[in-house]
Amino acid sequence: MTDPAPGDGPEELSTTISGPKNAAPDSPQRNRPQWDDLPIPDDTANLRQGPDLHEQCLGLLPLVGVWRGTGEVVYPTIDGPFHFGQQLTFAHDGRPFLTYEARSWLLGQDGEIIRPAARETGFWRPQEDGSLEVLIAHATGIIEMYYGPKGDMRSWEIETDAVVRTPSAKDVQGSKRLYGLVNQGDLAYVDERAMEGQPMQPHLSALLHRVVG
Repeated sequence: MTDPAPGDGPEELSTTISGPKNAAPDSPQRNRPQWDDLPIPDDTANLRQGPDLHEQCLGLLPLVGVWRGTGEVVYPTIDGPFHFGQQLTFAHDGRPFLTYEARSWLLGQDGEIIRPAARETGFWRPQEDGSLEVLIAHATGIIEMYYGPKGDMRSWEIETDAVVRTPSAKDVQGSKRLYGLVNQGDLAYVDERAMEGQPMQPHLSALLHRVVG
């Protein structure tokens, strides 16, 4: 996320999965928007609906859904932090990958919505040994290729192997991300980033609640 819109992240990621106790009450019945006339299986963010999750994606099962919450972003060259709202969508179509989308909106000091902010889209591609390949494209002209070890159904850590930037994009050299389940069912993540000639340091953090799945 490279649009002024999360700083130090959660100090500890949960080590147990207790279920989505903090989910929206109607989350089991909801799904991402569906194209009912699509001639092939549409993506589903609800494991109760649509095709079965591919067995290669079972290590990512807790991520499948739509998550919404707030976070902070800090920049090494800009006074902050800035606060933002965000929605993450992890969905699948029965094949051995998850689709990923992040939409953000910049928040004011009183929580008011100021404007749309950063967007990301991509794919999480678990391999047969459980390791992760993750591709994320930013609307700001950056494409990142991440790798990570097999997660433990509670946390997933990925780190860039390559970053491709358009001429107009910000100077980003690398990123590390840690996603984890906290607070008996919420999703938290932190992003450390080397950018604008500065060393790797905290850039994003957010705490999200399940609204679908």
